[in-house]
Amino acid sequence: MAVVYPSLGEPFKQIFATILDGIEDRLGNGVTSVAVTDAATPAGIAEDLRKRDIKVLIGLGRGGMRIAAALAAELSVLVGCVVSVQEAESRAFPVYTLAPDPALLLTRLKKLMPTARRVHIVYDPRLNGWLVKLARDAAKAEGLELLAQEAADQAGALRIYTQLLAGADPARDALWLPQDPTTVDDNAVLPLVLREGWNRNIAVFSSHLAHVRRGALFSLYPDNRELGRSLATTAQRLTTAPRSAAPGVLPLRQALAAINIRTAAHLGLDVAVAQSGFDMVYPSN
Repeated sequence: MAVVYPSLGEPFKQIFATILDGIEDRLGNGVTSVAVTDAATPAGIAEDLRKRDIKVLIGLGRGGMRIAAALAAELSVLVGCVVSVQEAESRAFPVYTLAPDPALLLTRLKKLMPTARRVHIVYDPRLNGWLVKLARDAAKAEGLELLAQEAADQAGALRIYTQLLAGADPARDALWLPQDPTTVDDNAVLPLVLREGWNRNIAVFSSHLAHVRRGALFSLYPDNRELGRSLATTAQRLTTAPRSAAPGVLPLRQALAAINIRTAAHLGLDVAVAQSGFDMVYPSN
């Protein structure tokens, strides 16, 4: 079994190292790891893996996915630690993204804000159509209505955010920011949404940890060691049953949670209750 990942500097180097630790926790030390530079070719890596008699390949990040896609015809492959992916890129193998499972997010929301009834999300269907499908089922299970609006570009997203925040009910509505580079730009969209959400007392939660530092109510983020263990378990199944992992895009379930208690207090939530069950709290002092 082999793990292929991009050769990057910090903090990505440490992230991949922790995922590898989790993989080795589950599989032992007989795992071949290959750090891939931009200059590496799939053909060269394939030849190296053939010499090592590799049967299953785990690709991490975009660099690992590039290699996995090139070798999917001759090896059993799966991919993890990818931020966003189009469904067309996952037709030959499973891709475990870093997008938190909507069920985990919406369960957290209801615990923090029991009065919530509607969840708004603005998304690019090319990147997150699969996620919204999962979110509809998760919302129904929590007694929530998911109001999902598509946007093809940043300008369209800004118009939708402006309208929905102006008409949102602080007691009933919450806004979810997905990992979506089209609709959640950190320079233009995020400041507007966080400012208007604060001014109008609208709960804004996110799929991106960095947004909690900037004022979003809460987020989920990867437990990298557990993610590695989970990928290893799937890879282990593939060694005996090559078709046991169906292709497609999958959400992150190995997640930790972060909360901004300043935002929680501003929204009138019980801060002591809000902090319970969270792994990271902002501000830290």
